[in-house]
Amino acid sequence: MRTANIMCRQGTYLQGLVSRSRQGRIPRTRSFATPAFNNSNPRIPPYLKLVRNYEKVKEVLGKGTALTLAEKILYSHLDNAEESLLTNTNGGRNVRGTANLKLKPDRVAMQDASAQMALLQFMTCNLPSTAIPASIHCDHLIVGERGAQSDLESGIKMNQEVFDFLESAAKKYGIEFWPPGAGIIHQSVLENYAAPGLMMLGTDSHTPNAGGLSTIAIGVGGADAVEALVGAPWELKAPRILGVELKGKLNGWASPKDVILNLAGQLTVRGGTGFIIEYFGPGVETLSCTGMATICNMGAEVGATTSIFPFNSAHVRYLEATHRHDVAAEAKKFSDIVQLRADADAKYDEVITIDLSSLEPHINGPFTPDLSTPLSQFKQTVKEQNWPDKLSAGLIGSCTNSSYEDMTRVEGMVREAMEAGLKPASDFYITPGSDQIRETLRRDGPLDTFKEAGGTLLSNACGPCIGQWKRHDGVEKGTPNAILTSYNRNFRGRNDGNPDTMNFLASPEVVTAMAFAGTTTFNPMTDSLSTPSGKEFRFTPPSGLEIPSEPFEAAREEFRAVTQAPDASINVAISPTSERLALLEPFDPFPASELSGLRVLVKVTGKCTTDTISAAGPWLKYKGHLPNISENTLNTAINAETGEVNVAYDLDGSKHTIPELGKRWREAARPWLVVAEHNYGEGSAREHAALQPRYLGARIVLTKSFARIHETNLKKQGVVPLTFADEADYDKIGAGDEVSTIGLYEMLQNGGKGEVSLKVKKHKTGEEFLVKTKHAVSKDQAGFILAGSALNLLAKT
Repeated sequence: MRTANIMCRQGTYLQGLVSRSRQGRIPRTRSFATPAFNNSNPRIPPYLKLVRNYEKVKEVLGKGTALTLAEKILYSHLDNAEESLLTNTNGGRNVRGTANLKLKPDRVAMQDASAQMALLQFMTCNLPSTAIPASIHCDHLIVGERGAQSDLESGIKMNQEVFDFLESAAKKYGIEFWPPGAGIIHQSVLENYAAPGLMMLGTDSHTPNAGGLSTIAIGVGGADAVEALVGAPWELKAPRILGVELKGKLNGWASPKDVILNLAGQLTVRGGTGFIIEYFGPGVETLSCTGMATICNMGAEVGATTSIFPFNSAHVRYLEATHRHDVAAEAKKFSDIVQLRADADAKYDEVITIDLSSLEPHINGPFTPDLSTPLSQFKQTVKEQNWPDKLSAGLIGSCTNSSYEDMTRVEGMVREAMEAGLKPASDFYITPGSDQIRETLRRDGPLDTFKEAGGTLLSNACGPCIGQWKRHDGVEKGTPNAILTSYNRNFRGRNDGNPDTMNFLASPEVVTAMAFAGTTTFNPMTDSLSTPSGKEFRFTPPSGLEIPSEPFEAAREEFRAVTQAPDASINVAISPTSERLALLEPFDPFPASELSGLRVLVKVTGKCTTDTISAAGPWLKYKGHLPNISENTLNTAINAETGEVNVAYDLDGSKHTIPELGKRWREAARPWLVVAEHNYGEGSAREHAALQPRYLGARIVLTKSFARIHETNLKKQGVVPLTFADEADYDKIGAGDEVSTIGLYEMLQNGGKGEVSLKVKKHKTGEEFLVKTKHAVSKDQAGFILAGSALNLLAKT
C-alpha cells in the first residue's frame, strides 16, 4: 500500500491513508453475540441498540471492512445505515467526505447562553417532552470579579429572569437542570453523562471535551440541537479521519495541554476542518482521562468536527471515581463486542506523530490559538515581538483545565513556592470546573492552599474565559497588557473587552509559574526567583494525582441537577415586556425565484470569528432576545475598504455602524449579503452569529472559506453560504455593489445539485461582471433554506 508523506511544521509528517495493521496488539472485531446489558440507569448509553446498529453497519459495508473508532461510534448511530453509507459512495468505498450521514444522537447538552434560543425554537414545535435525554447547564452568565460567593449571588440576581425561564422549561419538558454554580457544562458532562460509545450534541463548540472519555461529542447550534430533541435525524457530512499517533510519555514540565497547543501550531485554525481527530498509539496509555479531555477540548480550535481517544483503563478508573461503576461495567461489555479502538487494518486519511517524551511546554497566542511557541523560545519571541514583559494576571481553570489532576499539580507548585516565602506577583485567579471538583479540593486541601497564597477563587462557571470578567487592576480599555491563561481561546477582546489585552494560552502549571514571577519572560524550566531571604528558588517539575485517593466528594445539595418527569402543567416563564427573552417569529421563506437587488452590506477583512459576528461578554444577557442582541452584529468587524472597525456606508454615502445599517436596510426591506475572507465564523458554536444577520435581512454570506459549525448554522437559518470559486474575485466586489443570483433557486429546488453564480453590478461605476461560487448545500439543507429555516420545516412536521 502506498502512503503519501507530507512535511508539516516542526518536521512532523502526515501520511495519507495509513494502515494500522503494524499494531498487532489491537484485536480484530469479534463475532457478535447478543449480550445482556443493564438499562436501569438512563445515563448508561443504549448499548444493546448500538450493538445491533453496528451489526447492520458491518453487513452494509462488508464484514471485513476495517473501521476507525470514530467511524464505529458514528455509524452505530445512523438512522438508516444502508441509505447513509451507500448513497453516492461507490458502494460504501468512499464514505468519508462524501456521504451525508443521518444520525440519531443519544443525548443533548446545552449551556445557559445558547439554551435560551434552542428552547425558544423547541417550544415552537409544540411537543410535550424531548425525544432524547437532555440537560441545561447554567455556566455562562456569572461574571468573575471578587470571588465565588459574591459573584454567584450577583450573577443570580442579575440573571434571575433567564434562570427562571430555563428551569421552568426544563421542568415542563423533562430536561435535567444544573443551577448556577453547579459547574461548567463540559466538566459536568464529563463527570455525569459522557460514556464510551455515546454520541451527543452540545450547544457549545467545546463539546468535544467528552471525547476524552471515548465519546463522540459534537458542538452544534441551537437549530441542530432542536432536530435531535424532536427525534429527527441530524445530518453530518461524513468526516475524514486524522490520526494522531502518540509515542512515549510526558515528563518534566510537559502536560496534556501541550499536546494540543503543539498540534494547533501544526494544523492552524483551519487544518482540522472536515476531520475527526482520533488519537492512538502507546502514548495514549500514559494519559489520564481528564488529560485526554483537555486535548479533545481544544480540537475545536483547529476546526475539527470532534476529537476522540480509545477506551482504556484510565476511563474505567475515572468512571469509578465519579461514582459510575455501572457505566464502567457496561462500557467494558460493549467494548468487548465492538472494540472501542480502531480496527487493526483501519486507515486514516492523514497521520501526525507526536513524541510525548520530547515534547516541551508551549505557549500559544496572542489573539489566535494556533500561534504556537515552545517555552524555551518564548522569552526571545516576547522581546522580538515587543509583547508586554509584565504579566497582568494569571488565570487557571475553565472547561479546558480544571480537573483534579490539574489542580493538584498546581497546588504542589504553590505550596513549594510559599514555603520559600513567595506569593504570586500577578493577580492569580482559580476556577474549579464543577462543585464536585471544588468540594473534593476543599476536602483534600488544595482549596486552602490557593486561598493562603492570595489567589481569587471564582465560581464554578466560565467567567473570564467567555468574557465574563470585571477587572479591578487599573488596566483600562485600550491599554496593551499581557495575561496568561489555561483557557482554550484567545481572540482579541474576548476575555475583558479590551482589544489590547494579549491572552497567551498555556498549561495551568506554566501559567502559575509565570504568575509567581510576574513576567512573561520567565522560564520555569531554567530560571530562578529571588526569595525574601535572598536565596534563589526554582520550581521542581510539577506532579499531581490523576484522581483522588478517595472517590470524588459529592457536590453540595444546592448545586446538584434538578430532575423530574415532563410536566405539561408548568408554564414557561417569559414576560411579554422582557428585555432578555422574546418569543420567535418565523423567518420568511425563500422567494420562488432567483434573488435580485441584494446589496453588499460590508466587505470584511481579516479574522472574522463568531465573537466578531456576535460578541459575548455583556451581550450574553440578550441571548434570548433576538432583536436586542442583533444590535451587536459584526460590531468588531474590520471594513476591508476603509480599515475602520464597525463602520459601514449606505448607498448615499452616510456613515453608520454595521448593525445600524443592517437594521436600516431591514426596515427598508432591502436584502443584503456580507463578503469576507477565510474561515469565516471560526470559534464558538453560537448560532446567534447566523440568526442575527438573518434577522437583519442577510440572504447570502460570500467568503473564501467557512468554519464548519457556522456554515451549518447559516443554512439552518435560511442563509446561503457561498465560497469564491476564484479567491481573486474577493478583490473585485465591494460594499454597496448590487448582486443577483444565477442558478441558486434551481440548485435549491434540485436538492443541492447545481452551480451558483453571482451577477455583480458595481455601485459606483455600473460595471457588471460574473462571480462563480461553490457551495456545500445538501438535499435536506436545501429544504431548510427554501422553507426559510430548519425550524420552519420542523414546525410543519
